[in-house]
Amino acid sequence: MINFPSAKINIGLQILSKRDDGFHNISTFFYPVDMQDILEIEETSAGSSSITVTGMTVEGNAKDNLCMKAYHLLTRDFSLPAVEIHLHKCIHSGAGLGGGSSDAASTLKMLRSMFELNISDDKLKSYASRLGSDCAFFIDNTPAFASSRGEVLEKTTFRLTGKRIEVVVPEIKISTAEAYSNIVPNDKVPELKSLVFQDISEWRHSIVNDFEPFVFKKHPEIALLKNDFYERGALYASLSGSGSAVFGIFTSEP
Repeated sequence: MINFPSAKINIGLQILSKRDDGFHNISTFFYPVDMQDILEIEETSAGSSSITVTGMTVEGNAKDNLCMKAYHLLTRDFSLPAVEIHLHKCIHSGAGLGGGSSDAASTLKMLRSMFELNISDDKLKSYASRLGSDCAFFIDNTPAFASSRGEVLEKTTFRLTGKRIEVVVPEIKISTAEAYSNIVPNDKVPELKSLVFQDISEWRHSIVNDFEPFVFKKHPEIALLKNDFYERGALYASLSGSGSAVFGIFTSEP
């Protein structure tokens, strides 16, 4: 079975408070974009499961890959045969695009389908949230407001119909842990949902990503990418997640 896990951008990212579990309460708007990895899973008689990764370089050991973690998470509750996983990476890692989380969510969905597992979408999202804070979003992969750690989702009818989204990813990786350690949470901010439903031309003045001050100070070249989008006529431009990807929203389709 082959699937194509897609990326997301964050339209607004508010860091509201530090939690007792070490994570942060956030408010953000996840929006899927047309950037995809390629994921293939096949049953194998080899006796043990394995993964191969091609394409863009992914740091860490194969056994720590989120696709393998997703497989082993399901084996705790279901008797699954061994599988061979091949992941071809096209979505940059460490860019705030959720590629690893999307791969993991696709793995869960593919295994459910391949082995006809009796798992509801809500239960699958529960599994996904144990793998990553934004992983549950990719089960439905439709625009959604996210709160708590990013796993509490609220679907919305809002769509950027007729708009063009461009994403630029510099050859810089941002440490999420370092980015969060340099954030001062603030919950005295306007509700993101109300801001999104403004005219997009107003977003530039009202919707912010709280990671930008830290990231732009440490990597001024990323700030220049955002400025370049505005110089080319973007309605809105922003860092995605904790970076390093920057996106711009334009008035027309490609």
